[in-house]
Amino acid sequence: MLLALAAQGQTVPDSLAQRALACTGCHGKQGRAAPDGYYPRLAGKPAGYLYNQLLNFRDGRRDYGLMSELIAPLSDAYLKELAGHFASLDLPYPPPQPASLTAPELARAAQLARQGDPARGVPACTACHGERLTGSQPAVPGLLGLSRDYLNGQLGAWRSGQRRAQPPDCMARIARSLSDADLNALTQFLASQPLPTDPHPAAALPAPAPLDCGGLPR
Repeated sequence: MLLALAAQGQTVPDSLAQRALACTGCHGKQGRAAPDGYYPRLAGKPAGYLYNQLLNFRDGRRDYGLMSELIAPLSDAYLKELAGHFASLDLPYPPPQPASLTAPELARAAQLARQGDPARGVPACTACHGERLTGSQPAVPGLLGLSRDYLNGQLGAWRSGQRRAQPPDCMARIARSLSDADLNALTQFLASQPLPTDPHPAAALPAPAPLDCGGLPR
């Protein structure tokens, strides 16, 4: 795009926003997410989370060739700048997706999200992702405003080992502790929830994290 504009004699601003346009071809205009639900939203997610994921793609903990090749030559400092750019964007979210859950399935999903399942060692989603499930600064993403397909894909990737985080990988442990039925109900529940009036990430975790997670500041 930059070369094409230059060839037309147009001035191309050398800004981070201009360079970040390379990301929006997949992640949607301004990082709002692609309409197919596969490429997730970047806008407004905590900068620490976005930075961790860029490092995970670059360093081989997450497996998607296009992303890994795109950012392979980029330094830690530049990836941190890029993460900060998308984190600073305050944009509307898409409407929730309707769920096809029975009343017992819905109740089970709500319980997992807000209370967890202590018998299986599964903490509540809200323990890290915030009471509003919109994420927690500085490095935990929101779970609302994401498609069911994306949520299924990521939990499945953690189960299979295709997606990994810096050890200890708490999300892999949680994903492997969920049954297929619980995973299906939970992703439908999360994708169907409306965003609260204030959709921004919480300023901090509501309490110390229930599990040791390598992606969180220590």
